[in-house]
Amino acid sequence: MAKAKLRLSKKVYQSRASGLREQLVQLQVELKKVPFKVLLIIAGPEGAGRGNLLNTLAEWLDPRGVETFSYHPPTENEQAHPQQWRFWRSLPGIGRIGLYAGSWYTETLRDEARSKSALGHVAHEAERIRDFEKLLVDGGTLIVKVWLHISKEAQGRRLHTLQDDPSTAWRVTDEDWHHHRIYDRLAKTAGMIRASTDRPGARWTIVDAEDERARDLKVGQLLLTQFRQQQKKIVRLTRRSTPRQVTSLRPIGLRRLQALPLNQDLSEKDYDALREKWLGRLNRAVRAAFVAKRSIVFAFEGWDAAGKGGAIRRLTSAIDPRDYRVISVAKPTDEEKHAHYLWRFWRDVPRNGRMVVFDRSWYGRVLVERLENFCREDEWKRAFGEINDFERALSEHGTIVVKYWLHVSHAEQLRRFREREGTPHKRHKMNDEDWRNRKKRASYEIAVGDMLALTDKENAPWHLVPADNKRFARLEVLRGASRQIEAALGL
Repeated sequence: MAKAKLRLSKKVYQSRASGLREQLVQLQVELKKVPFKVLLIIAGPEGAGRGNLLNTLAEWLDPRGVETFSYHPPTENEQAHPQQWRFWRSLPGIGRIGLYAGSWYTETLRDEARSKSALGHVAHEAERIRDFEKLLVDGGTLIVKVWLHISKEAQGRRLHTLQDDPSTAWRVTDEDWHHHRIYDRLAKTAGMIRASTDRPGARWTIVDAEDERARDLKVGQLLLTQFRQQQKKIVRLTRRSTPRQVTSLRPIGLRRLQALPLNQDLSEKDYDALREKWLGRLNRAVRAAFVAKRSIVFAFEGWDAAGKGGAIRRLTSAIDPRDYRVISVAKPTDEEKHAHYLWRFWRDVPRNGRMVVFDRSWYGRVLVERLENFCREDEWKRAFGEINDFERALSEHGTIVVKYWLHVSHAEQLRRFREREGTPHKRHKMNDEDWRNRKKRASYEIAVGDMLALTDKENAPWHLVPADNKRFARLEVLRGASRQIEAALGL
C-alpha cells in the first residue's frame, strides 16, 4: 500500500481550531436572529471519518442549538409511510443546525452496495432528492453538503488500524469490508449522484479526509463561509414589496368556480334514502383500501360557513373511528412557524391502511397566506408546484388524495353568518376575521380559481361541491369520495 500523506501538525491544528471554534459559536448566536436553518450533510465511503468529524463539530458548537441525525434502514412504521416522511419529521427548526451523518442519500448508496442498482433507479432517486432539497432551499434552508474523499488504499489502512486495535475492532463490520471490495463501483455511483444533485443552494464540496485535522478545519470553515453567504441572500429576500392588487394567474380556474350551479335542491326524504346508500358504498370502499394497505388523505377547503364540519361528520360516520383522524388546521403554532409550511402536514401523513381528514389544509399557502401577505409573492407562487410535488409523493406511495372545495353563494354565506350570530350554541363559530374575509370575497375567488387551475391533477383532482343546499353538498361529498377511492382501487 502507498504511504499515508503528511498530517497537519497538532500545534498548528489547535491554533486554528481555537479561532474557528469561537467563530462557529458566534455563528450560532447570529443564527437565532435570522429566518433560516442549517443542514450539514456529511457523506463519504466507510472509514472516511464521518463519525469523528461530527463528534468534533458537536464539541465545537453549543449543543443547545444542534441536532444530530443518523439514519438506519427504515423501520416497519417508516416503510408504511411515503419515503420522505421520516426526513420531514426530523428537520430542525429555524435558527438551529442539523448535523447529518446519514441522510436521504444513505439508502440509495446502501441499495447499491447490497446489489448493483440499475442506472434508471439511481437516476430516479437522485431526481427525488434534488426536488426535496430544492423545496427546502427555496424555503430558506441552508444545505451544506460535504463528501469526504478517501482513496481505496487509505480506506484499507484505516480499516486495518481500527480492526487491529481491541478497543476499536467492534467498529469494523463485514459490511465495511464489502464496501472496501466494491470501492470503485460505489465511487462511480456516488459520483453520479453528486453530479445530479449538485444544484444552487445545495452544492457538494469534496473534502480530502485522509488528514483528519485538515478535514475538520476545512468543513468548519466551509460552514462559516456558506452561512455568511446565506445571511446576505436572506436579507435581500426579506425586504417585502408593497402588496399588489390580486390578479388571476390562470383565469380558467375562476371561470370554472363561477360557473358552478348553486341552485341545487334535495328534499330531506330523498337525502335520507340516498345517504344510507352512499354511506354503505363509502364504507365498503374504505375497508377495501385498508385491506389493500392504501392510506387515504382528505383535504377540505371552502368558504367560511360553507358546511365543511357537517360534511366531515357525515363522511366519517361511515368509518370505524379507530381507522381515521380529523385534523382541524388553525393558525400555525410557534413551533410550526419555525418550520417549512408543509412540515406540519407531512408530520400527520397516515401510515398504510389509515385515513386522515384535514379540515383546511396546505392550500392555506395559496389562499389566506397569499391574500393576507403572510408570505412573499415568490413564495406563494412557488407553492403551487411544491404542493403538486407533495401530493404526487403521497400518490406514488399509494395514498389516495381526495380534495374538496365547498362553494356557497355570497348571499347564502351572509344568511348563515347571521344565523350563527343569532344562535347561542353557534355563536362561538363567528369572529371579526370571518367578516373581514367576507369583504375580500372577490380577491379570494381569484385565489381559489388559481388554486383550482394549477393544482387539479389526475392523481389528486379537485371536487367542486355546490353547498348552498347542505343536504346536497353532504351527499356529493359521499359520492365523490366513494367513486374516487373505488377508481383508485380498480373496483
